[in-house]
Amino acid sequence: MDQLKAMEIFVEVARQRSFTVAGQRLGLTRAMVSKTIMQLEERLHARLLHRSTREVSLTDAGRAYLAPCMATVSQAQEAARMVAHVAQAGAGAELAGPLRIQAPSSFGSAWLADAVARFSLLHPQVQAELFVDDALLDPIRHGFDLTIRVGGIPDSSALAMRPLAPCRAVLCASPAYLAQWGVPRTPQELLQHQCLHFSHLTDGTNWHFQRGEGESREEVSVRVQAGFTANNGLVLHQAAQRGLGIVYSTTFLAWRNLLDGSLVPVLTDWELPLNHLSALYPASRQPSPKVRALIDFLVAEYQPVPPWDRELEAAGFFS
Repeated sequence: MDQLKAMEIFVEVARQRSFTVAGQRLGLTRAMVSKTIMQLEERLHARLLHRSTREVSLTDAGRAYLAPCMATVSQAQEAARMVAHVAQAGAGAELAGPLRIQAPSSFGSAWLADAVARFSLLHPQVQAELFVDDALLDPIRHGFDLTIRVGGIPDSSALAMRPLAPCRAVLCASPAYLAQWGVPRTPQELLQHQCLHFSHLTDGTNWHFQRGEGESREEVSVRVQAGFTANNGLVLHQAAQRGLGIVYSTTFLAWRNLLDGSLVPVLTDWELPLNHLSALYPASRQPSPKVRALIDFLVAEYQPVPPWDRELEAAGFFS
């Protein structure tokens, strides 16, 4: 049995949760896939998969084996692609091959999709796949070459991280809402308002504020009453523009609304926690040339000041 091929088949079965679908994607029969998995289990002296008539799922041993298995398969595939491409086109070969990217849906739609499209125009042999999802998916388990994360960086030795840009938070509401309900002057006054809450905030409905420096520094936390909750920032922005309440957002989403006045910042004399936009990739190997090239492309796009904040700075929002 080809150990590397068996590992590749196992990874695909784990992703698809199906012998049949995995076989179709790899050009193998279901019987061959099943036989290979059985031989792999015999070699490892461990059962890797639970089989049922409806679905295939990982055992505890399978889950433990999957991450290093995916890293080995990915590294071997990337090495083979690099060797083949260099052999065909010489040392100056273009970047090529699949590139799986995952990002939060709001940032992915608002900014990353355009950046990846322009990167793809520069490197037409790269087959980019962009997955936008606000769930905190495990990049290694789901086979992503690159994951873009806003805050919430996992404490994991399996992942390497490179900062892309600061990510400013902002509270804002529509002029109509503020005209009807008034403008909050202190964080505590948010308790008298309808608040639009992003459900993936790591501290729930606790909104944190700070101002001042040194001994005069103040820190306040308010557990707001969420009148409307969503797991997508664009949804919350639409609700805010309709006058539903005060939204806890980011400048990469709010900048255009702030500039045209359809949303108005509130509590501007208080600071919200500063997060970062980061690129994550498996730490078990050096990033491939195409992953490194995309990260460098995004760094050039978003540093030292990302374009959405440059627009707001030019309009005097951060003065």
